[in-house]
Amino acid sequence: MKRALCLFAVAGLLAACSRSDSTRVQGYVEGEFVYVASPLAGQLETLTVRRGQEVKPGDPLFALEHGAESAQRDEAERKLAQARATLADAKQGQRPSEIEALRAQLQQAQAAQALAETEFIRQEKLVHTGAAAVQELDRARSTRDQDRKRTAQLEADLQTAQLGSRSGQIEAAAANVRALEAALARADWDLAQKQQAAPMAGLVFDTLYQTGEWVAAGRPIVELLPPQNVKVRAFVPEGRIGSLRYGETARVFVDGVDAPCSGKVSFISPRAEYTPPVIYSQESRGKLVFMVEVRFDAATAAKLHPGQPVDVEFVAP
Repeated sequence: MKRALCLFAVAGLLAACSRSDSTRVQGYVEGEFVYVASPLAGQLETLTVRRGQEVKPGDPLFALEHGAESAQRDEAERKLAQARATLADAKQGQRPSEIEALRAQLQQAQAAQALAETEFIRQEKLVHTGAAAVQELDRARSTRDQDRKRTAQLEADLQTAQLGSRSGQIEAAAANVRALEAALARADWDLAQKQQAAPMAGLVFDTLYQTGEWVAAGRPIVELLPPQNVKVRAFVPEGRIGSLRYGETARVFVDGVDAPCSGKVSFISPRAEYTPPVIYSQESRGKLVFMVEVRFDAATAAKLHPGQPVDVEFVAP
């Protein structure tokens, strides 16, 4: 009787285990890696991280040699300073000493004009009385007219000197300043791209170059694995895929770990995997599987490693 009860208990346990295992599907851990690269080529000068290291957003990862970019940035800065000085000078007009010289010339011309006006009036009176020849009056009139024009010319020169350059020249100088500002911004960007920091928190999964090696433009140097990018891919038979829902809880069993990891279904593939190249039949449908992805919180994801085989059990709500 006892022997029969023991056999019955063992059979029940085996049946329970079989039922439990039958609800599990196979899968594996996968990581969506973030490849950090520089858009510019150069020799790897500094590698500040190593494989297995945890980094935070903004932590420095690597730096490429940047001598040429630094020189281009300095050149762009000096050209911009020169262009700004040229623009400021164009707006200010001539120097104060030059303007003072024009004022002095204008005062001399005004004094000469006043004298010529007086002389013309005197000669005009003398001609009317017959005490002077008409030629003297004509000479006085010519001198007066010349002095008037000289005064008008100097007044215009002084006004122009105070106004500065023409509007077209000022606009051209301003456009040159804007162009050089853009060139400086580009030079700053080029220099900044020679040093890269972590765009997000994660694990340094791998470093692909060693210090001193030449790195082509756009080639990844550091491979990051953020916790939120760790997921499990499982393959669910066609007969069970209809009962799964997005956001459903899933338990992931990892070899050597007693407690299962809990995650959520984040994706259910709409396409079947390993589809037989024949029209579906009752027999062939049983061979169809659908890929399902499960994601985890950061603490749980840190316990998983890409490539690990796992078993997944979906928990109905």
